[in-house]
Amino acid sequence: MASKSADHSLALSKLLGDRARLITDPDITASYARDQAPFAHSEPPFAVLIAASAEDISVALKYASAHKIPVVTRGAGSGLAGGANSSAQSLVISLEKMNQIISIDTDNQIARVQAGVINLDLDTAVKEHGLAYLPDPASRDWSTLGGNAATNAGGMCCVKYGVTSAHVRAAQVVLASGEIIEVGKATKKSVTTYDLLHLFIGSEGTLGIITELTLNLEIRPKPPATLIATFANVTSAAAAAAALLQFKPAMLEIVDETTLKAVEAWHPLGFEIAGAVLIMQLDENQHLCESALELCRKFELIDGVFSEDPADTADLIRVRKLAYPALERMGATLLDDVALPISKIAQFVTEVEALSKSSGLVIGIFGHAGDGNMHPTIVHEHGDAIAAKKAVEVFTQIVAIAQSLGGTASGEHGIGSIKSNLVAAEVSPTVMKLQREIKAVFDPEAILNPGKKFPL
Repeated sequence: MASKSADHSLALSKLLGDRARLITDPDITASYARDQAPFAHSEPPFAVLIAASAEDISVALKYASAHKIPVVTRGAGSGLAGGANSSAQSLVISLEKMNQIISIDTDNQIARVQAGVINLDLDTAVKEHGLAYLPDPASRDWSTLGGNAATNAGGMCCVKYGVTSAHVRAAQVVLASGEIIEVGKATKKSVTTYDLLHLFIGSEGTLGIITELTLNLEIRPKPPATLIATFANVTSAAAAAAALLQFKPAMLEIVDETTLKAVEAWHPLGFEIAGAVLIMQLDENQHLCESALELCRKFELIDGVFSEDPADTADLIRVRKLAYPALERMGATLLDDVALPISKIAQFVTEVEALSKSSGLVIGIFGHAGDGNMHPTIVHEHGDAIAAKKAVEVFTQIVAIAQSLGGTASGEHGIGSIKSNLVAAEVSPTVMKLQREIKAVFDPEAILNPGKKFPL
């Protein structure tokens, strides 16, 4: 098998020439084997292609299709679902060097970028034009726009501005056959063809490799006013969150008591420990914060404060920014990602809290209350194999709870490998069959990220 891999490496090197870097050093390839999902299986690939262009990728995919070599696409490796994890006989194609902002069109408020551009780098580049790229996943400082598109990443601002798919107008994609195609249009509207663009958005590299994106930009919002409110319990906080949507918040986040205690133990912020905390931001109609706070008083509000001073914003939202790292300090963590109807958040949290008690595992809950995307985080002791196994079981049970409430297995992190066996619980056999048929049209040899998104 090693000889066969060496043959493939040699052949690819000859085909690619000097245009791209093909890495076969096992000490280096091992560093490209996985993303941030702690319990997703991975094995080092036989080679890593550091692509410099769509043409490099085209050459590699033509060869991979002919020889039925599994191909895994990698951006920054910031994913949390095992979507970029490789197998022993796979080829990883890294887009890290395809990181050019090709153009910024201020007249039409669009940007054309290569897939390896870092999310924050684009937003920084357009800031001087008074524009913004708004999707803001927690990993925006280092995640790539191609990876964001492949997983349809969200973030805290998506309650108002939508997830990545709402901001993609067009894409260049390399198919499994090696053919390079353009889908979508730079125009705001287009219904000429089937919406092939959005088949690729969220497909996690299973249908093609996104190499370029044309992205929608917005007039840069005003600095937001921020409201933070503590409540007696999660039920009251969730009810308040639903009511606060009438103010069209740019952010609406929730943090439960377990997570709040973890944050206060690490970085005391002076919060009275409460059942839950809501953080809301308004980037227009900031004067409505007083009205929003008054509304919160109807829902067992303990305390609330707001500020229109931009200097206060970072302090007021710090509890949400510290949520996950504070839980990480307590032990090994499994970060879940489910989405459910906003009206079901309270019931979901109640059931997860009961699961925490019955399992004996700490589960902190935080997330995007404005759109129902929740991130229960399971904590267990480092190095405890029994606890780790139980944590995986609880992880699956949390997904099942969300699905039973009309929710879904993933809101913004993707399915990857860790949840592929959970998809069938929320889609019909006919829908699953259609998914496989679509996969077969775009990737007849099933070489693109096999086993991800749903079982083959």
